[in-house]
Amino acid sequence: MGKVNNWSEIDDRAVAHARALAMDAVQNAGHGHPGTAMSLAPVAYNLFQRHLVHDPADPKWLGRDRFVLSCGHSSLTLYTQLFFSGYGLEMQDLKTFRTWNSLTPGHPEYGHTSGVEITTGPLGAGVATAVGMAMAARYERGLLDPDALAETSIFDHAIWVICSDGDLQEGVSAEASSLAGTQQLGNLKMIYDDNRISIEGDTHVAFTEDVSARYRAYGWNVIEVPSASDGNVDLIALDAAMISAKSETIKPTLIRMNSVIAWPAPKARNTAESHGSALGAEEIAETKKLLGLDPNEHFAMPPEILEHVRAVKDRGATAHRNWNEKFEAWKKSNPNRAELLERLVKADLPTGWDSELPIYPAGKDVATRKASGETIVALAKVLPEFWGGSADLAGSNNTTISSAGSFLPASSEMSGANPYGRMIHFGIREHAMGSIINGIALHGLSRSFGGTFAVFSDYMRPSVRLAAIMDLPSIFIWSHDSIGLGEDGPTHQPVEHIASLRAIPNFAVVRPADANEVREVWKSILRRRKPVGLLLSRQNLPVVDRSTHASADLVDKGAYILKDAQGPADVILIATGSEVSIALSVQELLANKSISARVVSAPCLEWFNEQTPDYRESVLPKSARIKVSIEAGIAQGWREYIGDSGIAISLEHFGASASAPKLFEEFGFGADVIAAKIEAALR
Repeated sequence: MGKVNNWSEIDDRAVAHARALAMDAVQNAGHGHPGTAMSLAPVAYNLFQRHLVHDPADPKWLGRDRFVLSCGHSSLTLYTQLFFSGYGLEMQDLKTFRTWNSLTPGHPEYGHTSGVEITTGPLGAGVATAVGMAMAARYERGLLDPDALAETSIFDHAIWVICSDGDLQEGVSAEASSLAGTQQLGNLKMIYDDNRISIEGDTHVAFTEDVSARYRAYGWNVIEVPSASDGNVDLIALDAAMISAKSETIKPTLIRMNSVIAWPAPKARNTAESHGSALGAEEIAETKKLLGLDPNEHFAMPPEILEHVRAVKDRGATAHRNWNEKFEAWKKSNPNRAELLERLVKADLPTGWDSELPIYPAGKDVATRKASGETIVALAKVLPEFWGGSADLAGSNNTTISSAGSFLPASSEMSGANPYGRMIHFGIREHAMGSIINGIALHGLSRSFGGTFAVFSDYMRPSVRLAAIMDLPSIFIWSHDSIGLGEDGPTHQPVEHIASLRAIPNFAVVRPADANEVREVWKSILRRRKPVGLLLSRQNLPVVDRSTHASADLVDKGAYILKDAQGPADVILIATGSEVSIALSVQELLANKSISARVVSAPCLEWFNEQTPDYRESVLPKSARIKVSIEAGIAQGWREYIGDSGIAISLEHFGASASAPKLFEEFGFGADVIAAKIEAALR
């Protein structure tokens, strides 16, 4: 292996031990992915020791670079460097790799292990999420230090990524990389490990394109690193590429390098088996001999090597102190922005932030997508950290914040281009949009949202699931939430989607009934700071008269009594979204038949489930003769609330192309039809 500046024999030994730790940890666990961690050991070591700006004593330091291991299966690549750098991982943690309650799970988990910036594993997601981090870094610079010259702000930092062949085969990485080129995210540096091996063997069975040409076409700066004479990583050339990447401030950079998986194992190198299987005791012993290590030692780490690699803590501390000096000077020169930063770090909302939100009088019908758009505009006036956009559907989703222009590089020829603009144009890239929203949330200071039609939440599901796993305050806006969108027909009408989204743990699905519920829902979303999907109607919905019905601020309870029965309720009608107005009509029809009914608006069942048993019983008492759910989607999940004897007014088939009123009539959502079913059930 070649030498880089200030590289000594002890660095060679450190890399050798890193390779050995990857073998030992997987062998000890009996499963895992040793091959890539072995071949990437010198790459990650050089990055963490010489190029990444980080302080292991303060993993949340604002001035740090971010590191994303997109090929999360190679988690030992990251764990070894966290151990070397002194983030709190110790040898015992490597010995308990992939075991219960370990700090070294099979794939890196955000919030579980100090120094892990993102949960990775689903390939491609790390690349796309890193694009979101890079976008957030630029936007936050605009909030805090917009007038500083390029690369002079204390808030300028890099997003480093290591990705694999598998990452770049996934469509989500292509979507996001294309957008990164358009956005000219010069702070994004991606190292592509082109080792040509995946589970099925040589990647050329399915992946033969010219990746470098593709990324150049995206508008990236591409640096190709030649292999060393032995076919492995040429560290001198790679180090030069990293230095060059740091000097590129306009285009995102792809460093394409070649490695030999499982290097230098004599039999396992360059094999598919080494990707995801332990090498075996004999192969490990022979490999250690080639590395100049004792084959009889396991999890070895000589004290002098550990002392050497942990000197990165001192370098990080020095960089942090220097940054702090500049930070104090910045605070004195920018007291208002310093106050804003303090609030953002605390994740607080300013006093009176919700005082100017729209209030909707009864007597006028308003689509909930429109009410959401108006609420977004009002929030943007008082929350500079609030920004977002849609997958080319801003006019339909009502996700426009036009007050500060479009988030586009200064060199863009597009009207309204502003490198710190608040309206994100994701393009028709729903999957990448979801990951980018997650990346913005992970970066930490701003709040962002991304919108599309509810039926296209299918394209976003992997990103939504990761938001839920990481417990991120990601906001997903999905309009056109039912057959009520009308003539576009079954391809655009979500039927199974609401139930499917509710099936995701730790994810709130919110479907407000009218414009005032929308306002209150947005307040709850911003206060709660949890992953959420907001489902909105295309069609106009009646604004409920709150002088005769319950206050809309009860939506934070998840479900509430919107209009109670006169006396004890025989029937409880539970509805969401556009079907709440239908439930109110059913209540009137039943009253004419001397049947007392309570109407419950249930905008968010997940929030309702958080309430006390007493509150839930007060809203949905067991004593009611019959409970009826009314929702224009499949009934899956509703039995929990209506019981086996309840009635689910649902849609168990795909929609059709017709007007919304016609579809609701034909598919059994007419108030008279529902009332007749209930009357028959009570006989």
